[in-house]
Amino acid sequence: MSCNKYFQAVFLVILSAMLASACSAKDEALKLADFTKNSVTVSIYLTTPKDGPSFLVAAFVPSDGLHLYSKDIPRNGVDGLGRPTLLELTQASQMKAAGELMESVAAQFPDFEPKELLVYPAGVVTLTLPVTLPSDTGWMDDEISVTYMACNDTGCRAPVVNQIIAVRIPIQ
Repeated sequence: MSCNKYFQAVFLVILSAMLASACSAKDEALKLADFTKNSVTVSIYLTTPKDGPSFLVAAFVPSDGLHLYSKDIPRNGVDGLGRPTLLELTQASQMKAAGELMESVAAQFPDFEPKELLVYPAGVVTLTLPVTLPSDTGWMDDEISVTYMACNDTGCRAPVVNQIIAVRIPIQ
């Protein structure tokens, strides 16, 4: 196992432990989805604290040496380059955003032009979106959308744009 893959695996274990420890016995971190596409593994969780909003959490784990782009760049990139890393609710979602999308690591100005093409350092990026759930009880079928593009010094993988992820969520 390469050093970077080892650190990514350790990060996911630590993330899972942090999500679990941040919640009381009644609060939980529930894994909603997990997939790999275009050299990035995406794991999506829902945390449900007793007080306050719930949180959708997505860990984006690119393959060795690849970086992702900032959540704050335009949807079509900068001058057509790059795509933002996003975790979003679809129009059909029954969940509602309860705040701004947060990132685990700050984006940086690149060593190349255009300088507005903000990039995350190579490695794992976690995005967190506060959400409110419907007041019903039982199970809810819903959907989430993710967007990202992974690149390195020699090239980019095809962008994943508005990939719809079906999820099933318990509501209490």
